[in-house]
Amino acid sequence: MSTSTELTTRGLPPPPAWEVQALQTTQWQDFYTAVLDAFHESEPDEVSALWRSLAEPERCLVVRDEDAIVGTAGIFSFLMAVPGGRLVETAGVSMVSVQPTHRRRGVLSALMRHQLDSLQRVREPLAVLTASEAPIYGRFGYGVAARQLSLDIRSRHVSLRAPAPDGVSLTVEAPRKALAVCEEFYASQVPLRPGMLDRAPGWEDLPLLDPPSWRDAAYPLECVVARADGEVVGYARYSVAADWSRRNTAQGTVRVRDIEANDPRACAALWRFLLETDLTARVVAPNRPVDDALLHMVSDVRQCAPTVLDSLYVRVIDVPVALTSRTYAAPVDVVLEIKDAQAPWNRGRWRLAGDRSGAVCTRTDAEPDLTLDAAALGSAYLGGTTLTELAAAGRVEAHRPVALATTTAAFTSPVAPWLPHSFCRSLLPRL
Repeated sequence: MSTSTELTTRGLPPPPAWEVQALQTTQWQDFYTAVLDAFHESEPDEVSALWRSLAEPERCLVVRDEDAIVGTAGIFSFLMAVPGGRLVETAGVSMVSVQPTHRRRGVLSALMRHQLDSLQRVREPLAVLTASEAPIYGRFGYGVAARQLSLDIRSRHVSLRAPAPDGVSLTVEAPRKALAVCEEFYASQVPLRPGMLDRAPGWEDLPLLDPPSWRDAAYPLECVVARADGEVVGYARYSVAADWSRRNTAQGTVRVRDIEANDPRACAALWRFLLETDLTARVVAPNRPVDDALLHMVSDVRQCAPTVLDSLYVRVIDVPVALTSRTYAAPVDVVLEIKDAQAPWNRGRWRLAGDRSGAVCTRTDAEPDLTLDAAALGSAYLGGTTLTELAAAGRVEAHRPVALATTTAAFTSPVAPWLPHSFCRSLLPRL
């Protein structure tokens, strides 16, 4: 995302009132070049070509200084799973950048506020992003709603305590050849976990990106497909980097890009395949859900070096639409007072009443049970961050303790929210 933290500097004149403009379709290459320049990056032609094919120029914004693009912001149109399994229209905010010459001058603020207003006009209820710098987006109402688990496994030091893979067969297939069956399986998993994105046509190519310059001496991407009774029950995409630096002892690394399974037997079979790959001593999986089943299968979780990082940030654009788009794990009837510095249409008191079957959310003058700001609401929205922990951090004010307990129970999700792949081009996994 953005490369600017735009800290206020005392003693300097106020920044200019930047004009935010819609991107002209013919100016896409100038826009994208500005993004690459801001991140100090270049990339292979096949990567640029994919982003060009996925781009929605009509949803891109720029700020210019004279004729030069000094700030950018784009949106990808997604459907995202929310608690209850519904797929909700969501703006995937990406390609946000500020040129080094224009940092801390209000460019980012102008872009984000203009984008927020435009999202309200089209009544898109949610916006999401992944941040290259964590401190940036809280002030625009984005909260960390999903985290990712990074694993670095010493595979020769662990075994699996898992169901026997009876009836599950594995075949290694070319990733492109297996793409159709893997995508069909992925689509079946999306409604089951909040934060997962429905992949519209073209996005299925993103997990297959494998330019040689990204491999760092690894072999090309491979795919293993799990089947039971002729049906696909899981798959994994991975690459192997050989390492013979220790004389006569292979120390290769299996680099896991994707692994999906809908059955404990398939999950165990796929992980066993990866952990027992010949001539390797290490398996790295940089992006797994924090409740990954593997943590309960391995004999020694300490050999997995689990690390949790922030991943998906959620911004509620339209409070009543967003809150009625999901369901609730327990009955709830609560008055929420929302503080929202950037979106005045969200401010005020809202009565939320709902359960597993649905919800209604309407304005009210009743006394609030809980008070929270937009970023806290975004953090809690997918059920991965509890209102109780936010209250403990001073992010939620509970006017009635019992309301905090009941609302926390209602907002939770039975599975942790998770973003399986980034849509921010600078944060793609490079295996």
